[in-house]
Amino acid sequence: MILKPDCSHFPGDRPCTYHKNSGIKCDSCPHYDPVRQRILIIKFDALGDVLRTTALLPSLKRQYPAAHVTWLTKKGARDLFINNPFVHEVLTCEDPTTIAQLQSQSYDVLIHPDASPGSAAYATLARAKIKRGFGLNDLGKVYPFNSDAEEWFEMGAFDDLKKKNTKTYQKIIHEIAGLDDLNSEIVVNLTENEKARAQAFAQKHGLYRYEFVVGLNTGAGGRWKYKKWTLEGYRDLLAALRKQYRCGILLYGGPEEQERNRALISTFPDALDTGTDNSLRVFFALVGLSDIFVTGDTMALHVATALRKKVVCLFGPTSANEIEDYGRIIKIQPEMSCLVCYKMDCDFVPHCMGSISSNMVMRAIDRHVQTIRAKALAPPA
Repeated sequence: MILKPDCSHFPGDRPCTYHKNSGIKCDSCPHYDPVRQRILIIKFDALGDVLRTTALLPSLKRQYPAAHVTWLTKKGARDLFINNPFVHEVLTCEDPTTIAQLQSQSYDVLIHPDASPGSAAYATLARAKIKRGFGLNDLGKVYPFNSDAEEWFEMGAFDDLKKKNTKTYQKIIHEIAGLDDLNSEIVVNLTENEKARAQAFAQKHGLYRYEFVVGLNTGAGGRWKYKKWTLEGYRDLLAALRKQYRCGILLYGGPEEQERNRALISTFPDALDTGTDNSLRVFFALVGLSDIFVTGDTMALHVATALRKKVVCLFGPTSANEIEDYGRIIKIQPEMSCLVCYKMDCDFVPHCMGSISSNMVMRAIDRHVQTIRAKALAPPA
């Protein structure tokens, strides 16, 4: 038989990409890549958490270089994996065939780092020789598959442990997965079309005339309103930026930030709104235009981190310690004893995010600017 169905590139129900592009067949294909192990990762939501969990992928590739990796997630997260060379197959829980696939196939390793009952049910149903993370017991309760998952399990149950934690999320999930943490990066690879679209935006608005571009992600989604910095804070920051630098300024956000961004542009008309109705991948590409990115602890943080941007991140109710800085993120926190509360509502006046001043953020931006300028002046390697 000419066909080699054990190849990681073979989808089963249609020609592979290499055959489509060049007509090559298996018996003479230099891209033949036989599957040695099969790995299943289950991570449903939120989008930012799914994205930062991709930091497992480079580590998996080092430890299991010939593995076929399947990722099970929700439909809304599929586009996170576009142009991702580490993931061979994406399954969604909304697809009615997914459960049958999980039960008819066998995996060498299953990794489910989320103590969520909904996704834990899939982890329990899936057939795997080794399971790491969390599943459901006979009573329908979440339990850790392995001892390395117990610490994260307890942090999710007890606020004081969550607050005391000093490990990054990346370190925690690597421990759960039984992988060496070698500072593996979050994975986002823009396509050529996505890069071209961003470049067209930059050229249209003359961004290349600036020494650097500062991006302000003014929102934080609907669930965590206290991840969001104040409108007054952004106004003061824009005024300080305009006074100190001749830089490009881009505003980012989703539909909930439409009015906020309009209000900022009404005062600072030279700031550019990148749009609040972009698709996920267009948003990624536009984030790529910023040299310095200011944001709360939200999905945009993980996008900017994956794109190797210099980041200033503002923290209040969530844990700054859990964020891996990769040497590029400056973390801003007010001096308050109630931080890392993970509360949806707060009656403190001012609340944590309201206690962050524009001067605090400007000092962090200044540090990044000095790094950018020093790099520009450095002789070629």
